[in-house]
Amino acid sequence: MRLEPYDYELPPERIAQEPVYPRDSARLLTVPRGAGAIGHQVFRELPDLLAPGDVLVVNETRVSAVRLIGTREKLTGEVEALLLRPAIEFGDDFYEALVRPGKKIRENECLVFAEAGVGAEVVARGLESGGRILRVFALNTTDDVTELLQARGRVPLPPYITAPLADRERYQTVYARTPGSAAAPTAGLHFTAELLARVKAVGVRVHTVRLDVGLGTFRPIKDVDDVTKHEMHAETYAVPDETADAVNRCTGRVIAVGTTALRSLESAALLADPGHRLAATEGETRLFVLPGYKFRAVDALITNFHQPHSTLLLLVAAFVGAEQMKAAYNTALAEDYRFLSFGDAMFAYPP
Repeated sequence: MRLEPYDYELPPERIAQEPVYPRDSARLLTVPRGAGAIGHQVFRELPDLLAPGDVLVVNETRVSAVRLIGTREKLTGEVEALLLRPAIEFGDDFYEALVRPGKKIRENECLVFAEAGVGAEVVARGLESGGRILRVFALNTTDDVTELLQARGRVPLPPYITAPLADRERYQTVYARTPGSAAAPTAGLHFTAELLARVKAVGVRVHTVRLDVGLGTFRPIKDVDDVTKHEMHAETYAVPDETADAVNRCTGRVIAVGTTALRSLESAALLADPGHRLAATEGETRLFVLPGYKFRAVDALITNFHQPHSTLLLLVAAFVGAEQMKAAYNTALAEDYRFLSFGDAMFAYPP
C-alpha cells in the first residue's frame, strides 16, 4: 500500500501557532463517513450533533513531559533535554529523557539548566535514540525539583509550533488527570467544563480511557514504499471497567474524542469476548489503523487535522474513506480552517 493516494500538501501558514480563545470557539467540519455533504459548525455547537444514548470517550492523560534548555557543565554549547517520564526504578527525581546533542552527552556528565533552576547528572543510557536516564536536582538545595520543573520548565510543544505558549494549561485538556504523555491528545483541547456539562445534559454519557501519547505520534512515514512496513510506535493505554461497560451497553453511538481514544478502544476491542464490543484492559498498543481496517468499537470520531505523511492521516482515511477524507481536507484548506495541534476540528459520523 502506497502513501501517495492518502497524502496532501499543507502550506506552512495554515499550521495554527496558538490556540483559540475560548477553547470551544474553534471551527468544526462535519463529515459523514463514506460519502455525503460536508458541513461547517463551531465546536461549541457539538451538543446539537449528539443524541441521548451516545457515549463520548475522552483520553484523560496529562502532559507530564518538560523541556529544558541549558549547557554542559564543563563544555560550551547549548544542550536540550526533554524529560519524558519519571524513571521510578532508579529512585526519586530520576527521569527518562531525550537529550540533544545525543551522541555527545556521556554518562556521569553534568548538565546545567539555569532557566529552570535545576541541574542533571547523566546516569545511564536510555532505550530510545538520544535517550538518557537523568538524576535531576535543584541548583538551590532548598527548592523542590518537581515544583521547579512544573513552574519553570518549558512546555514541550510539537516541532511545527514555533511560537511560545503563554499559558501552559492551554496544552492540557480540561479533563487531564493522569500524568504520562509527551504530547497532548489535541482533539480534547476544544472542550470546556461548560461544554462537557451541556454534552451530558443531552443524555450523553462521558467516559475515559488513558493512552500516554509518545513522541512517535510526530514521526512521519518515510523510507518505505509500502506503508504496511512502517514500524508503529508503542504506547501504554488503559480502558477501565466503567468505560468498557458503558461501551458494551451503548444504545447510541460510541464517539471517540481523538485518535488516541479511538486506538485505545479499538485495541481493547481486539481482546473482547464474543457478544461484547470491547474488554477492560491495560497494557501496550502498536495498533496501526490503515484503510481496510474493520472498526469494532467506534462509530464516530472527533479529531483535528493531521500532518501529511502521518499514520494519523491513514487512520482518518480508514475511518471516513479515502475519497471522503480528501474531500474533507480539500474543503478545510479552501475554507481557511486551521491545522494540526492548535487547529480546528472535524466530526466524522455515520450517515
